[in-house]
Amino acid sequence: MSSPVDLDAQVRVADPDRWLSSRFVSGRQARADLIALYAWEADLLAIPTRVTQPLLAEMRFAWWREQMDGVFAGLPRTGHPVLEALTGTVARHGLDRAPFDDLIEAHIGRVHGEPHDLDALYVGPMQVAVAVLCGREHESAVVDAARVWGLAQTGHPDEARALRRAANAGLRALPAVAFPAVAHGALVGLSPADPGRSIRLTWAVMRGRI
Repeated sequence: MSSPVDLDAQVRVADPDRWLSSRFVSGRQARADLIALYAWEADLLAIPTRVTQPLLAEMRFAWWREQMDGVFAGLPRTGHPVLEALTGTVARHGLDRAPFDDLIEAHIGRVHGEPHDLDALYVGPMQVAVAVLCGREHESAVVDAARVWGLAQTGHPDEARALRRAANAGLRALPAVAFPAVAHGALVGLSPADPGRSIRLTWAVMRGRI
């Protein structure tokens, strides 16, 4: 069975920006819980790269949707490291199921050619990450920050930059402990090979701005 360290390594490869942001989470359990979320999302995101037919992709997403029953009942599929870790995260933080189901449905829509649903694909997951770090009462503070990230990820960098000021205004209400859930937004526009990425991220965490 894989350990939390294995999930951390997987996220580091699959989602380096959010992995780097997660390094600023001081609590060991909180960081592991965040990594569990990101590992689950990475598995979903990889599905269209592994199958070529939309119907086959939809079947795999449907499998994940069925597994959410066990996750939210506290009975994950035994021996599945992502599901087991995610179940613990859900229980510890009392997370709602809706954002998880919405994300899966949005991915199904994408394999059938539907437009990106920014709220389901990016806003909901960032709000869940914030809930893990500081509770649900601050979810509204990150809506625009999540959309900045989503716009950049879906090929709309100019719109992402235009929304950044509003995003930072919203982040003023976010407790510093939760900022690692949004800090990767500061990397928008930087190449993955840019040597200044860590510095940019550290500066963003210090200021609480993306």
